[in-house]
Amino acid sequence: MTRSAAAVAALALALTGCAASPPLADGLPATAPGTIELAQTPFFPQEEHQCGPAALATLLVASGVTVEPADLTPEAYLPARKGSLSLELIAATRRHGRMPWVLSTTADEMVSELESGRPVLILQNLGLPQIPRWHYAVFVGYDAGRNVAILRSGDRERLEMKWQRFAGAWHRGGRFAMTVLRPGEIPPTAEPARFIEAAAGLEAAGQRRAAAAAYDAAIARWPEEPLAWLGRGNSAYAEGDREGAADAWSRAILLDPGDAAARNNLAELLLEAGCLDESRRQLERAAAAPGGDALAAAIADTRAKVDAATATACRFGERIWPD
Repeated sequence: MTRSAAAVAALALALTGCAASPPLADGLPATAPGTIELAQTPFFPQEEHQCGPAALATLLVASGVTVEPADLTPEAYLPARKGSLSLELIAATRRHGRMPWVLSTTADEMVSELESGRPVLILQNLGLPQIPRWHYAVFVGYDAGRNVAILRSGDRERLEMKWQRFAGAWHRGGRFAMTVLRPGEIPPTAEPARFIEAAAGLEAAGQRRAAAAAYDAAIARWPEEPLAWLGRGNSAYAEGDREGAADAWSRAILLDPGDAAARNNLAELLLEAGCLDESRRQLERAAAAPGGDALAAAIADTRAKVDAATATACRFGERIWPD
C-alpha cells in the first residue's frame, strides 16, 4: 500500500500528543478507511501487572497460536520490574513460531496492519513523563468520525479512547508498537533488509522452519534481493539440505558477486563436499570482495580448514559454480 509523504507527516503530527494535535480524521491517509475494527480479536482480562503477557497472548492467539497469558508469564514477565520489557515480548513471540514485527514510530504502519487484519500491541505511558505508568494494550481499530481509538486494554474488552489521549499515551511510552506475523506473511509496508533481519531473528531463535518460510516469502516478493537468498541458504544448510544451500548461496553470489558472506558459506559447503579447489577459489573472491575485511577472521578460518583437508572426489560432480 502506497502512502504519500504528506499523509505520513500529517499522521505523525496527529500522534505527537500535544494539546493542539489534529483529530484522527485530519491525519489519516486518503486511502485508509474511516472506520476499522477487528472485532474478532480475542480478549484476555489482565491480572495485576500482567498486561504484557495478556497483550501478547491476544496477538498470538489472533495469529493461530494456542496459548494463555499464564503460559507467557515465565517468558515475558519480570517480577523485579513488576512488568514486561519489549525485548522479552519479542523473544517470546519467536519462541512460539511467530515473527515479531516492530512497527515504525508513526501510526501509518499501524493503520496498514489493521487493514491487513492484524491487531497491534502498543506500549503506553498512562501517567506523566516524570511519573510514568506503563501499560501494554492492543490496538484493534479506530473510528475517525468519532475520533476514537479502540483497544483491548486491562479488564476492558472494548475500550474507546479519544485519539489525542491515545496518541499522547503512546508518544509518552516511546512509540513502541509491534504485531506478529505467521510464517510467510509480509506486511504491505515491509522493506527487504528490515524483513530479512526479522527472519534472521527467527532463525537465531531456532525457529528454522518459520525462518525458511519467511525467506521463501521474501524471495517471492523480492526475487532479485541477494540477502533473501543468503538467508534461505543458511536455513537450508541448518536443515541439512546441502543442495538447497548450494543453490541459494550461488544465487546470492550471482545477484551480488561481492557478497563475501555467501562466498565464505559456499566455500565451507564445498570443503565438506571435498571440492577443495573450488572452495579455495570462492575464498579468494570472498577475501577480495568489498565486505571481505569484515569477514576476514571467518575467511581465514575456512582457509585453514581447506589447507588441512585431504583431497577427495568432489561430491557435487561437474556442477558449474558462480565466478
